[in-house]
Amino acid sequence: MNDSGRRRGTVRNTDGTVQNPRLKLMVFVLLCALPLTGSLLLGLRAVSWVPMVAYGIVSAVAFLLYWNDKRKARADAWRTPENVLHAVELAGGWPGALLAQQVFRHKTRKVSFQMVFWFIVLLHQVFWIDQLFLGRLLALF
Repeated sequence: MNDSGRRRGTVRNTDGTVQNPRLKLMVFVLLCALPLTGSLLLGLRAVSWVPMVAYGIVSAVAFLLYWNDKRKARADAWRTPENVLHAVELAGGWPGALLAQQVFRHKTRKVSFQMVFWFIVLLHQVFWIDQLFLGRLLALF
């Protein structure tokens, strides 16, 4: 630890901005491409607009949950359980959670949390790859 109480070698922006914003925005856009395309196609084909609406609403809920949890962490108050955060991510809120993680710098350093989070993102990516390119091959299992 140094005099300011931070670990040596940690890199933090003192002005509260997101580090490497262009790279992170590019990764975010790439990760959202499959779900957005798949949801949009379902809506335009008159199958259902539910996935598109759900991703938006649940992402907003996830963002607010992360904001609230970060606020409570600073106040040393009762926190949102991690399984609740993960459930919201799994329900389609992972884009909002990813944004919140970067904006609030919350839950980004806890490896066990990040492993579950990225597994959830991977599940969504695999689902949309299957829907868009593999002809729902996974539905057979």
